[in-house]
Amino acid sequence: MRKKLFGLLIFAVVAVVAFFGVQFVTKSGIFKVYGVLNINEKVPEDIKSTLSPIINEEIRIDHDVEITVGYSVNSNKELECSADEINCKVNFLYDILIPVTDFYNPENSIQTSNVVSVAESLVNSYFSNKKPLSSSDNFVSIFDLKPNQKVLAIDSNYYLDTLDSGAIFIYISIPIQSEKNDKTDINSMLDEDEKKVVDLIKPALKEFPTKESVLTFSQTGVTALSRKMLTKLNQVGGDASYFAQNIKDFLSSKDLTHISNESSFTNYATSSNICADPRMIGAITAIGTDIVELTGNHNLDCGDEAAISTIDQYDELGMKTVGGGKSAEDAAKPLLIDQKGTGITFLAYNQSTGGATYDNTPGANQYDEEDVINNIASAKERGDTVIIDIQYYECSNYDNAYDDNSCDYANSSAGDQVGFFRHLIDLGADIVVGTSAHQPQTFELYGNGAIYYGLGNLFFDQIWWPGTTRSLILTHYFWKGKLLNTRITPTVYDADMQVKIMDEETAKWFVNRLSQVRP
Repeated sequence: MRKKLFGLLIFAVVAVVAFFGVQFVTKSGIFKVYGVLNINEKVPEDIKSTLSPIINEEIRIDHDVEITVGYSVNSNKELECSADEINCKVNFLYDILIPVTDFYNPENSIQTSNVVSVAESLVNSYFSNKKPLSSSDNFVSIFDLKPNQKVLAIDSNYYLDTLDSGAIFIYISIPIQSEKNDKTDINSMLDEDEKKVVDLIKPALKEFPTKESVLTFSQTGVTALSRKMLTKLNQVGGDASYFAQNIKDFLSSKDLTHISNESSFTNYATSSNICADPRMIGAITAIGTDIVELTGNHNLDCGDEAAISTIDQYDELGMKTVGGGKSAEDAAKPLLIDQKGTGITFLAYNQSTGGATYDNTPGANQYDEEDVINNIASAKERGDTVIIDIQYYECSNYDNAYDDNSCDYANSSAGDQVGFFRHLIDLGADIVVGTSAHQPQTFELYGNGAIYYGLGNLFFDQIWWPGTTRSLILTHYFWKGKLLNTRITPTVYDADMQVKIMDEETAKWFVNRLSQVRP
């Protein structure tokens, strides 16, 4: 019996020794050596402080994983691999550095080569935490971007349009040791350890702008699809999208596109009246119009019936109207926009240019100070951005065929245009836009807002004076209820009456001309 027990004891001892011996040799079980999760020494302190509380928690991984940092110029690279595509790393956005300049600077873009030359120094400073990024004159974090700065494109890539290029992208990175090479599914390339690290990092990451969260809103100048445009329409076979051929992709890509249309649709349109042939609706739909401003002084030129049926047509097409309506009550209604987490109160008024309604007949919304004050107060309670469009006295210095710049000055039209527009900012408006000027006018930052005194002609038949063939398109970019920035895009048309975006050098010259005469 003793021999049997002794034998069992020996067997048990051998089994235990063998069991733990295998674990010791294979470094498994109680002898297992787990991998280490490290933060590279180049990772800046603010990133370390974000990650340290997370990675200090116990984590069991089979191989070492090191968290590093890096950057990319002009493209957001979620995955980066070596030339032989063997060694890869997954990037997680930590910050986005936007190229900016002074609000009045006519420059529109910088070259990638110029960005690369400063990016390493800038990012090294960022990583070493020696200088706050906000002190840079050339780049700001997306979280620090202000409307009083001008965002520049890198080459032709404008960050607020692309959201994945046109900036310096700062990353937190982890290497991939997996032999899988499916670039279409990054998650499948990660082994179990790497997935654990990713799950730890993700809660520490910030939320960045996406196509689903950024609201883009383009405002355009005067549209009057009439007179000689009707002659041209007949010449080109009756398809009004002809006029929008070169601008439709730009405008229809925005979430909201606004026009200020001054001509109602009617079969009584001729080549000499400011009435629009019904076929002309094709120009408006081609650019993806969402909002039609009706503050113009010519919408009643073709009679009340045409004005009312035109409003009905906008409604049928799903277009919202503002600044005009079938009655004074209808015309005075603000347009409330609530989209992508952003609230906008859009107000539009006619100020002393005719065409207003005071009763149950159609027409433009006559300016009323009390109405402005009440609407702004309501908007502020909602936390909305307030945009006010004004159909003001027109600048009419068209006597010469040469490039007369007298309308560039905001006070070139009758009345105190500067004082009136600034007063609207003083009342609480965030953006004030003049939509009556047939030539683009100057612009300025004032108080807590921005003023664009006149946008010029988007679609019009005035080809005889250089000034009337130009316009400014304003594109406002909103994110989480905040105005990030406004981009100015100049346009021009010629005898073909096809609107196009100005080439970069011409746009730079023209924007500089306007900014030089600001009040």
